[in-house]
Parts: sequence; structure tokens; C-alpha cells
Amino acid sequence: MTEDDTELQPHILVVDDDTRLRELLSKYLSGNGFLVSGARDAAAARAMLASLDFDLLVLDIMMPGETGLELTESLRHESDVPILLLTARGEPDDRIAGLEAGADDYLAKPFQPRELLLRINSILRRQAVRPAEPAAGTATAVRLGPVKLGRYLYLPDRDELRAGEETVRLTTAESGLLRILAASPGVTFSREELTERCRIAGNARAIDVQVTRLRRKIEADPREPRYLHTVRGEGYVLRPDT
Repeated sequence: MTEDDTELQPHILVVDDDTRLRELLSKYLSGNGFLVSGARDAAAARAMLASLDFDLLVLDIMMPGETGLELTESLRHESDVPILLLTARGEPDDRIAGLEAGADDYLAKPFQPRELLLRINSILRRQAVRPAEPAAGTATAVRLGPVKLGRYLYLPDRDELRAGEETVRLTTAESGLLRILAASPGVTFSREELTERCRIAGNARAIDVQVTRLRRKIEADPREPRYLHTVRGEGYVLRPDT
């Protein structure tokens, strides 16, 4: 493999205090086309993040010291790097907690390495998805220009949310949700349709979680949204400034 080939490989950081599992995952992912680094805990992961760029993080939740959930919440204040959480706890409330913390996906142990690989590839594909086509059966044209949301401006061509000169960090799921809604302003999307089109893991409740997170970033008062509305019994709609 040439140096140029290595540079093209997505770089994944696996963070798990279980040395055997960490090494097994690193070997498996390396054999499937990824450049992989490993860290035994959150402190070691932070040290690596300070000096290296990663395309995706695979974090174990139950680690000594700072947990994977706490690390995810902290990173979301400074980075939009995709995060997939691993945990021995697979209850729905645990999955929701992971999504609320800012994770892009959640995989319960034990799992098949093949499933982890599929989920990683799905997240990385979502990162590369461009603005979506309008919803089937709607007459509303795709909105290609900037979308004004009060003090915020969403630029579809860059998939970027800005507040003046500042770029607002969005997770993969938040970015996908805003991209779909902004492409067809005024069109109501059901939770099921958003789940499918945004490729967000989980059930319809997962969309509610992402809507809540997105509102915190674009609304002056998330409890009384001006732009991202709930249509009772139907779903969600974005109504930007005209």
C-alpha cells in the first residue's frame, strides 16, 4: 500500500478499556480498509484527538474515569466528528441517552463485527450525502439558496450553518435533518420519513431527539420554536424567514 493510499483511508479511533476487544476491532477494521488507532480511555483519546484528525470515533460507554457518554457530550462542544457508541446496555432509554449526548449511532454488545462495519460505513456515507431531492408527491421546489433562520444562515451548497462569521457545529444526524427540511421549506415530513431519509438509527423517537437538539441551535427559545415546527399527528416542518 502506498503512502497516498494510506492518506485516502478513513481514520477511525477505537476507545475501549478492554484491551482484547480494542485489538480485535482494530485488526478487523484495518483488514476492511480503515486506518485505525486505539485508546484505552477518554484521557488517552483526548491526547490523540489533540494531535490527529479522525473521520469517526468508536467509543465504549462504560469506561473507568470519564465515560464514553461524558466524552461524547464534551466533544460535541468543540467537534462534529461522527461518534458511534458501544455499550453492554441496550435498553431504549440507553440508546436515547446516547443520541441526546450527540452520538450518531449506538451499538449494543455483544455484536457481530460485520454489523459494526456496516454501521460505520453508513455513518461515513451520510457524511458525504449532498442536499436531498424534494419529498415525493410535493410540488415545492428544492431550495438551493441560503436559508435564513433569524440570526442564523444555512448554506445548503456547503451544508453549513452560520451565525455571522461563526460556524455552528452540527452532528451528522443534525446536519442530515436540517438538510432534508431546508431543501423543502414549508413541507411537513413524517417522523418515519425523516428516519428513513436521514438514515438515523432507532425508531421515530430518535427523530424527536434530533429535532430537540437542532432547535437548541437554531431557535431563540427552543420551547417556543419559530422555525422548526411540530405538526401534531403529522411530523415536522421548517418555516424559514422569507
